Amino acid sequence: MGAVSWAVVYLAALIWSAIAPKDFYTWFLEVLPALIGGGVLVVTRRRFPLTPLVYILILIHSLILMQGGHYTYAEEPFFNWLKEVFGWPRNNYDKVGHFAQGFIPAMVAREILLRKAVVSGRRWLNFLVICVCLALSAFYELLEWGVAVLSGTGADAFLATQGYIWDTQSDMGLALLGAILALLVLAKTHDRQLAVLRSQG
Repeated sequence: MGAVSWAVVYLAALIWSAIAPKDFYTWFLEVLPALIGGGVLVVTRRRFPLTPLVYILILIHSLILMQGGHYTYAEEPFFNWLKEVFGWPRNNYDKVGHFAQGFIPAMVAREILLRKAVVSGRRWLNFLVICVCLALSAFYELLEWGVAVLSGTGADAFLATQGYIWDTQSDMGLALLGAILALLVLAKTHDRQLAVLRSQG
């Protein structure tokens, strides 16, 4: 996917997401990471271009955030349907987001750590990637808690706990699972794309 196609999909999804969202305050909170990420990619594109794999993953993560922001994670329509089909007690779309919160940052962290030569051994690389993803997940949970404390009940949709007492722990567990799976499934493809990127530099 080229830069123009990436930008078209990103902006189209962002515009759709911003049109009559369920709750604008929740929309802003949910979409803010995608806005920050998009801005960082624009600023660093020439100085530090990423592999196509990582660009696509960042776009997918942005789309997940925009979908959740538009409907709120507790009321995403497809997962409401799945909730009825499988008899779930809650809408589990937020679990997709938290899985992605490990799966996608794992590849971003891996790329930065490898290209900046932060570590030499692959075992240390994998360990640090997982640590970064868990740190991001924990930080996001603390951020959600802080917003809830400051906003009161206005942050219920942002928290998306839906009465599940182990929501925070399961969110971080899914981020951990996502990070591990990304390293297992995508490392070889990522290495090939990094090699191409180095040959072009």
